[in-house]
Amino acid sequence: MTVFHARFRNSSPHASHNLLGVLRWKLGIARDDAPSFQPRDVAPTEPAFHAAGAELSEVPARERIRATWIGHSTFLLQHQGRNILTDPILGNCAPFPIGGLRRSTPPGMSLDSLPPIHDVLISHSHYDHLDASTIRTLGREVCYWVPAGLSAWFRKRGFNSCQELGWWQSAALSDRITIHSVPAQHASGRSPFDRDMTHWCGWVLKSSDRSIYFVGDSGYSAPLFQEIGYRLGGFDLALIPIGAYRPRWLMQPPHLDPAEAVQVHVDVASHRSLACHWGTFRLTDEPLDEPPTLLRQELAARQIDPSNFRVLRPGESIEW
Repeated sequence: MTVFHARFRNSSPHASHNLLGVLRWKLGIARDDAPSFQPRDVAPTEPAFHAAGAELSEVPARERIRATWIGHSTFLLQHQGRNILTDPILGNCAPFPIGGLRRSTPPGMSLDSLPPIHDVLISHSHYDHLDASTIRTLGREVCYWVPAGLSAWFRKRGFNSCQELGWWQSAALSDRITIHSVPAQHASGRSPFDRDMTHWCGWVLKSSDRSIYFVGDSGYSAPLFQEIGYRLGGFDLALIPIGAYRPRWLMQPPHLDPAEAVQVHVDVASHRSLACHWGTFRLTDEPLDEPPTLLRQELAARQIDPSNFRVLRPGESIEW
């Protein structure tokens, strides 16, 4: 973790992603040099992702992982008796009181249908990952795990059950699960005046039986993901973003594209991965349905079993 003039930085130098670049993009001054989307005929797959029949029944329910994709980067993870949400946003993305980004698909679960939530993992402060309305509804009894510098946002709103970890720090999430904060290549900010004043991270959950890696939001850095794989890897499950990557000249530093997402799957030695950060909000220029198609193409090109990197529908669950 590095602090420079009260601002956080990424661990590796990379191309700039700043307000000037965003203005060039929105004004159409710089065009995307990526080829237009022309999906190939790659058959979709819906393989079973859990052990079948007797094999699953041999695993005690408490030791299984159940993961439900609610939408965008929001998953409900259930393991060792804990109900855990990642970057919960169950409404629209609203940086301003009026306007904002409307969801293209409704959330796969409503707040009323959620089980009692024990823990929430927040990867960074951007509005599509830290939603004030959802946090208020989840309430103050939940334990919020946040990257360095972000606990002040919660305390200001009366949330004192907040645990802050810097990169490579660890803590006991429960008596059976250890939580680790790991690096990501991204940024933070909720206004033009607080850019990078709080950190960003991924999260790893480890029990004696299973390990889960939530990437959060990140661009690709081979040293970063290889180090995570070396230190903590061999994950039973990785939650990896695949969307918000065009125009590539602007979005490559902070966001993975589907091919890079597959490389992350390999770098961290994930046995099974689930795609996220696509199809919910129109954040960037690629069509909303492009990321899963390009993901299938990349898996086929690299001869990786598509059952090892799944795309779920909102509300769909897997368990093993």
